[in-house]
Amino acid sequence: MAPLLLPHRAKLAAMTQKLYTSTQQLLFSPRLIIRSFPESLVTMTSKDPNLDAIFDKKRAVRSKVRKELKGMSPTQRAEQDAAIQKIILESSWYKASDRLCAYISCNALREVDTSEILSDILCHHQKDGRAHIRKKLYVPRVEDKNSYMRMLYISSTEDLVANSMSILEPSVVDPDGNQRENVMEANDPVDLLLLPGLAFDRAGRRLGRGGGYYDTFLKKYQELSLERKWKQPLLVALSYNLQILDDGLIPVTPSDVLVDALVSPTGVIPISPAAIERM
Repeated sequence: MAPLLLPHRAKLAAMTQKLYTSTQQLLFSPRLIIRSFPESLVTMTSKDPNLDAIFDKKRAVRSKVRKELKGMSPTQRAEQDAAIQKIILESSWYKASDRLCAYISCNALREVDTSEILSDILCHHQKDGRAHIRKKLYVPRVEDKNSYMRMLYISSTEDLVANSMSILEPSVVDPDGNQRENVMEANDPVDLLLLPGLAFDRAGRRLGRGGGYYDTFLKKYQELSLERKWKQPLLVALSYNLQILDDGLIPVTPSDVLVDALVSPTGVIPISPAAIERM
């Protein structure tokens, strides 16, 4: 990695198509759209035994994948982290993205590391004549336990603070006391979203941790993009090899959002027509 990126990386580390189309149609059928609540709340209030069975299966899959992630050695994780980030950083679709949303990886959660990617975004400049245009980065801040999460603009790792669970998040205000820009209020569209998760499949299904934060945010941002006639951002999930499951093992509900592509240590898996076209 270039020397310019090392301070950012060190600080982050220290601070811590048929199948796709048919599934997409199912998830976005007007008759099936429901508000994205956390699964625990939906389970408590739902009287639909089929929905309860889906949530039970999701919990079982989560438990299995968590156990397998714990079995990965630090060396295995480091090797796969490096491979995934190298693939992304060298890709044309990443290089062409000016505005991105990305998660800040948490080692305790055994998420795919994003420190090199975040360092590159925060240090990267593109030449446009005499001007230098920095890639713009928005990162998640969880606001409450009702699936409400905002993506806020940061320009440095100094903008990050640890929350009550020791997960790094952007502070609410910048050093000048101004409210940070919320991506939902930005004037320009996001090109790329880099997403975490516990498990995925090659049809684009994503299994999160059950809070509903990303699915709720993604639905709102997709609706905003439609309203403003923007191109939909590319939804790309980062995955260790063992997190990619066989089709049919990840159950879905109407509140789940499919991803466009996966990046694993072995390469990019484009899924949606948009990903096949752009990747």
